Amino acid sequence: MKWLFKHKVVESNGILISSIIVILMFTIQCSNPKSSEITETPTRGNIRIVADPSFQPIVDAEINTFTTLYKYAHITPNYIPEKDLITAFLNDSVKVVVTAWQPTNQQIELLRNTQIIVRTTTIAYDAIALVLNKENKDSLFTYQNVNDIFTGKLNDWKQINPASKLGKIVAVFDNEKSTNIRYFKEEFHLDAQLPSNFYSLKSNEEVINYVNSTKGALGLVSVNWICDRDSTSLSFTHKVKIAAVSHRVLDPGSYFMPVQGSIYDKSYPFTRKVNMVSRETFQGLGSGFIIWVAAEQGQRIVLKSGLVPATMPIRLIQIRNNF
Repeated sequence: MKWLFKHKVVESNGILISSIIVILMFTIQCSNPKSSEITETPTRGNIRIVADPSFQPIVDAEINTFTTLYKYAHITPNYIPEKDLITAFLNDSVKVVVTAWQPTNQQIELLRNTQIIVRTTTIAYDAIALVLNKENKDSLFTYQNVNDIFTGKLNDWKQINPASKLGKIVAVFDNEKSTNIRYFKEEFHLDAQLPSNFYSLKSNEEVINYVNSTKGALGLVSVNWICDRDSTSLSFTHKVKIAAVSHRVLDPGSYFMPVQGSIYDKSYPFTRKVNMVSRETFQGLGSGFIIWVAAEQGQRIVLKSGLVPATMPIRLIQIRNNF
């Protein structure tokens, strides 16, 4: 079974008018590049944004295209772990962040008391993939299997497949402050430390390379790190194998890959939002960039990156293979 994922452009008076307004906004701002009175506009200026390393491929792609289109816009991304990102945002060290985190009501209220309005825009839906060494034949996991790995009940490949010779499961992730680990701790209601067979590395690249060279490894990475971004075929990198996982509730005999179709309908269990969170107090370059990413051009980049667009209508086509 395959999934094809396409945009569906919906035309209505409301959407058309909104699109014209956005286009006019960008056109007007670009028409006065030499204005000495305006130092920052939605398409002009020099800003720094902070993003979670899990989303570096999609953030780099969006920035590269945006700054190519608007040559007076300069956006410098810094990639730091989620916990540090949240601290920087709440302490006013950065105005815009890209993250799976969403400010709590308490955090929003605290900032509102200082005259700061927090705006969260969901730009995509992502999934956390379980990546395996290419020689690992055990690429089907039940949801309970994954739960048991994180709680320490399952720590050897023989517990999944008695014939396995891979030995101990070595679980690796990108950082102790990682959004990926925070996700699974919340998913499985974990308060204690992770089991002793879990190891923190320094980056998503290191996770992929470690799994590639270690037969018994199990890695955790965002889907946009392992998708073929030069094609919509969603073929994964040649370095690792991707595990399929059963649904939380449905028949445990049905397994789902973290591809766009199963991310969209949440049949793959480990999905999440990608948010752009802003505390800008005016319509500056950060706001302009967020508007652009959430509009058609930005959403097409999301689609090509293997994630699911959050703000553009889509059409999902299911193709069955008859054997």
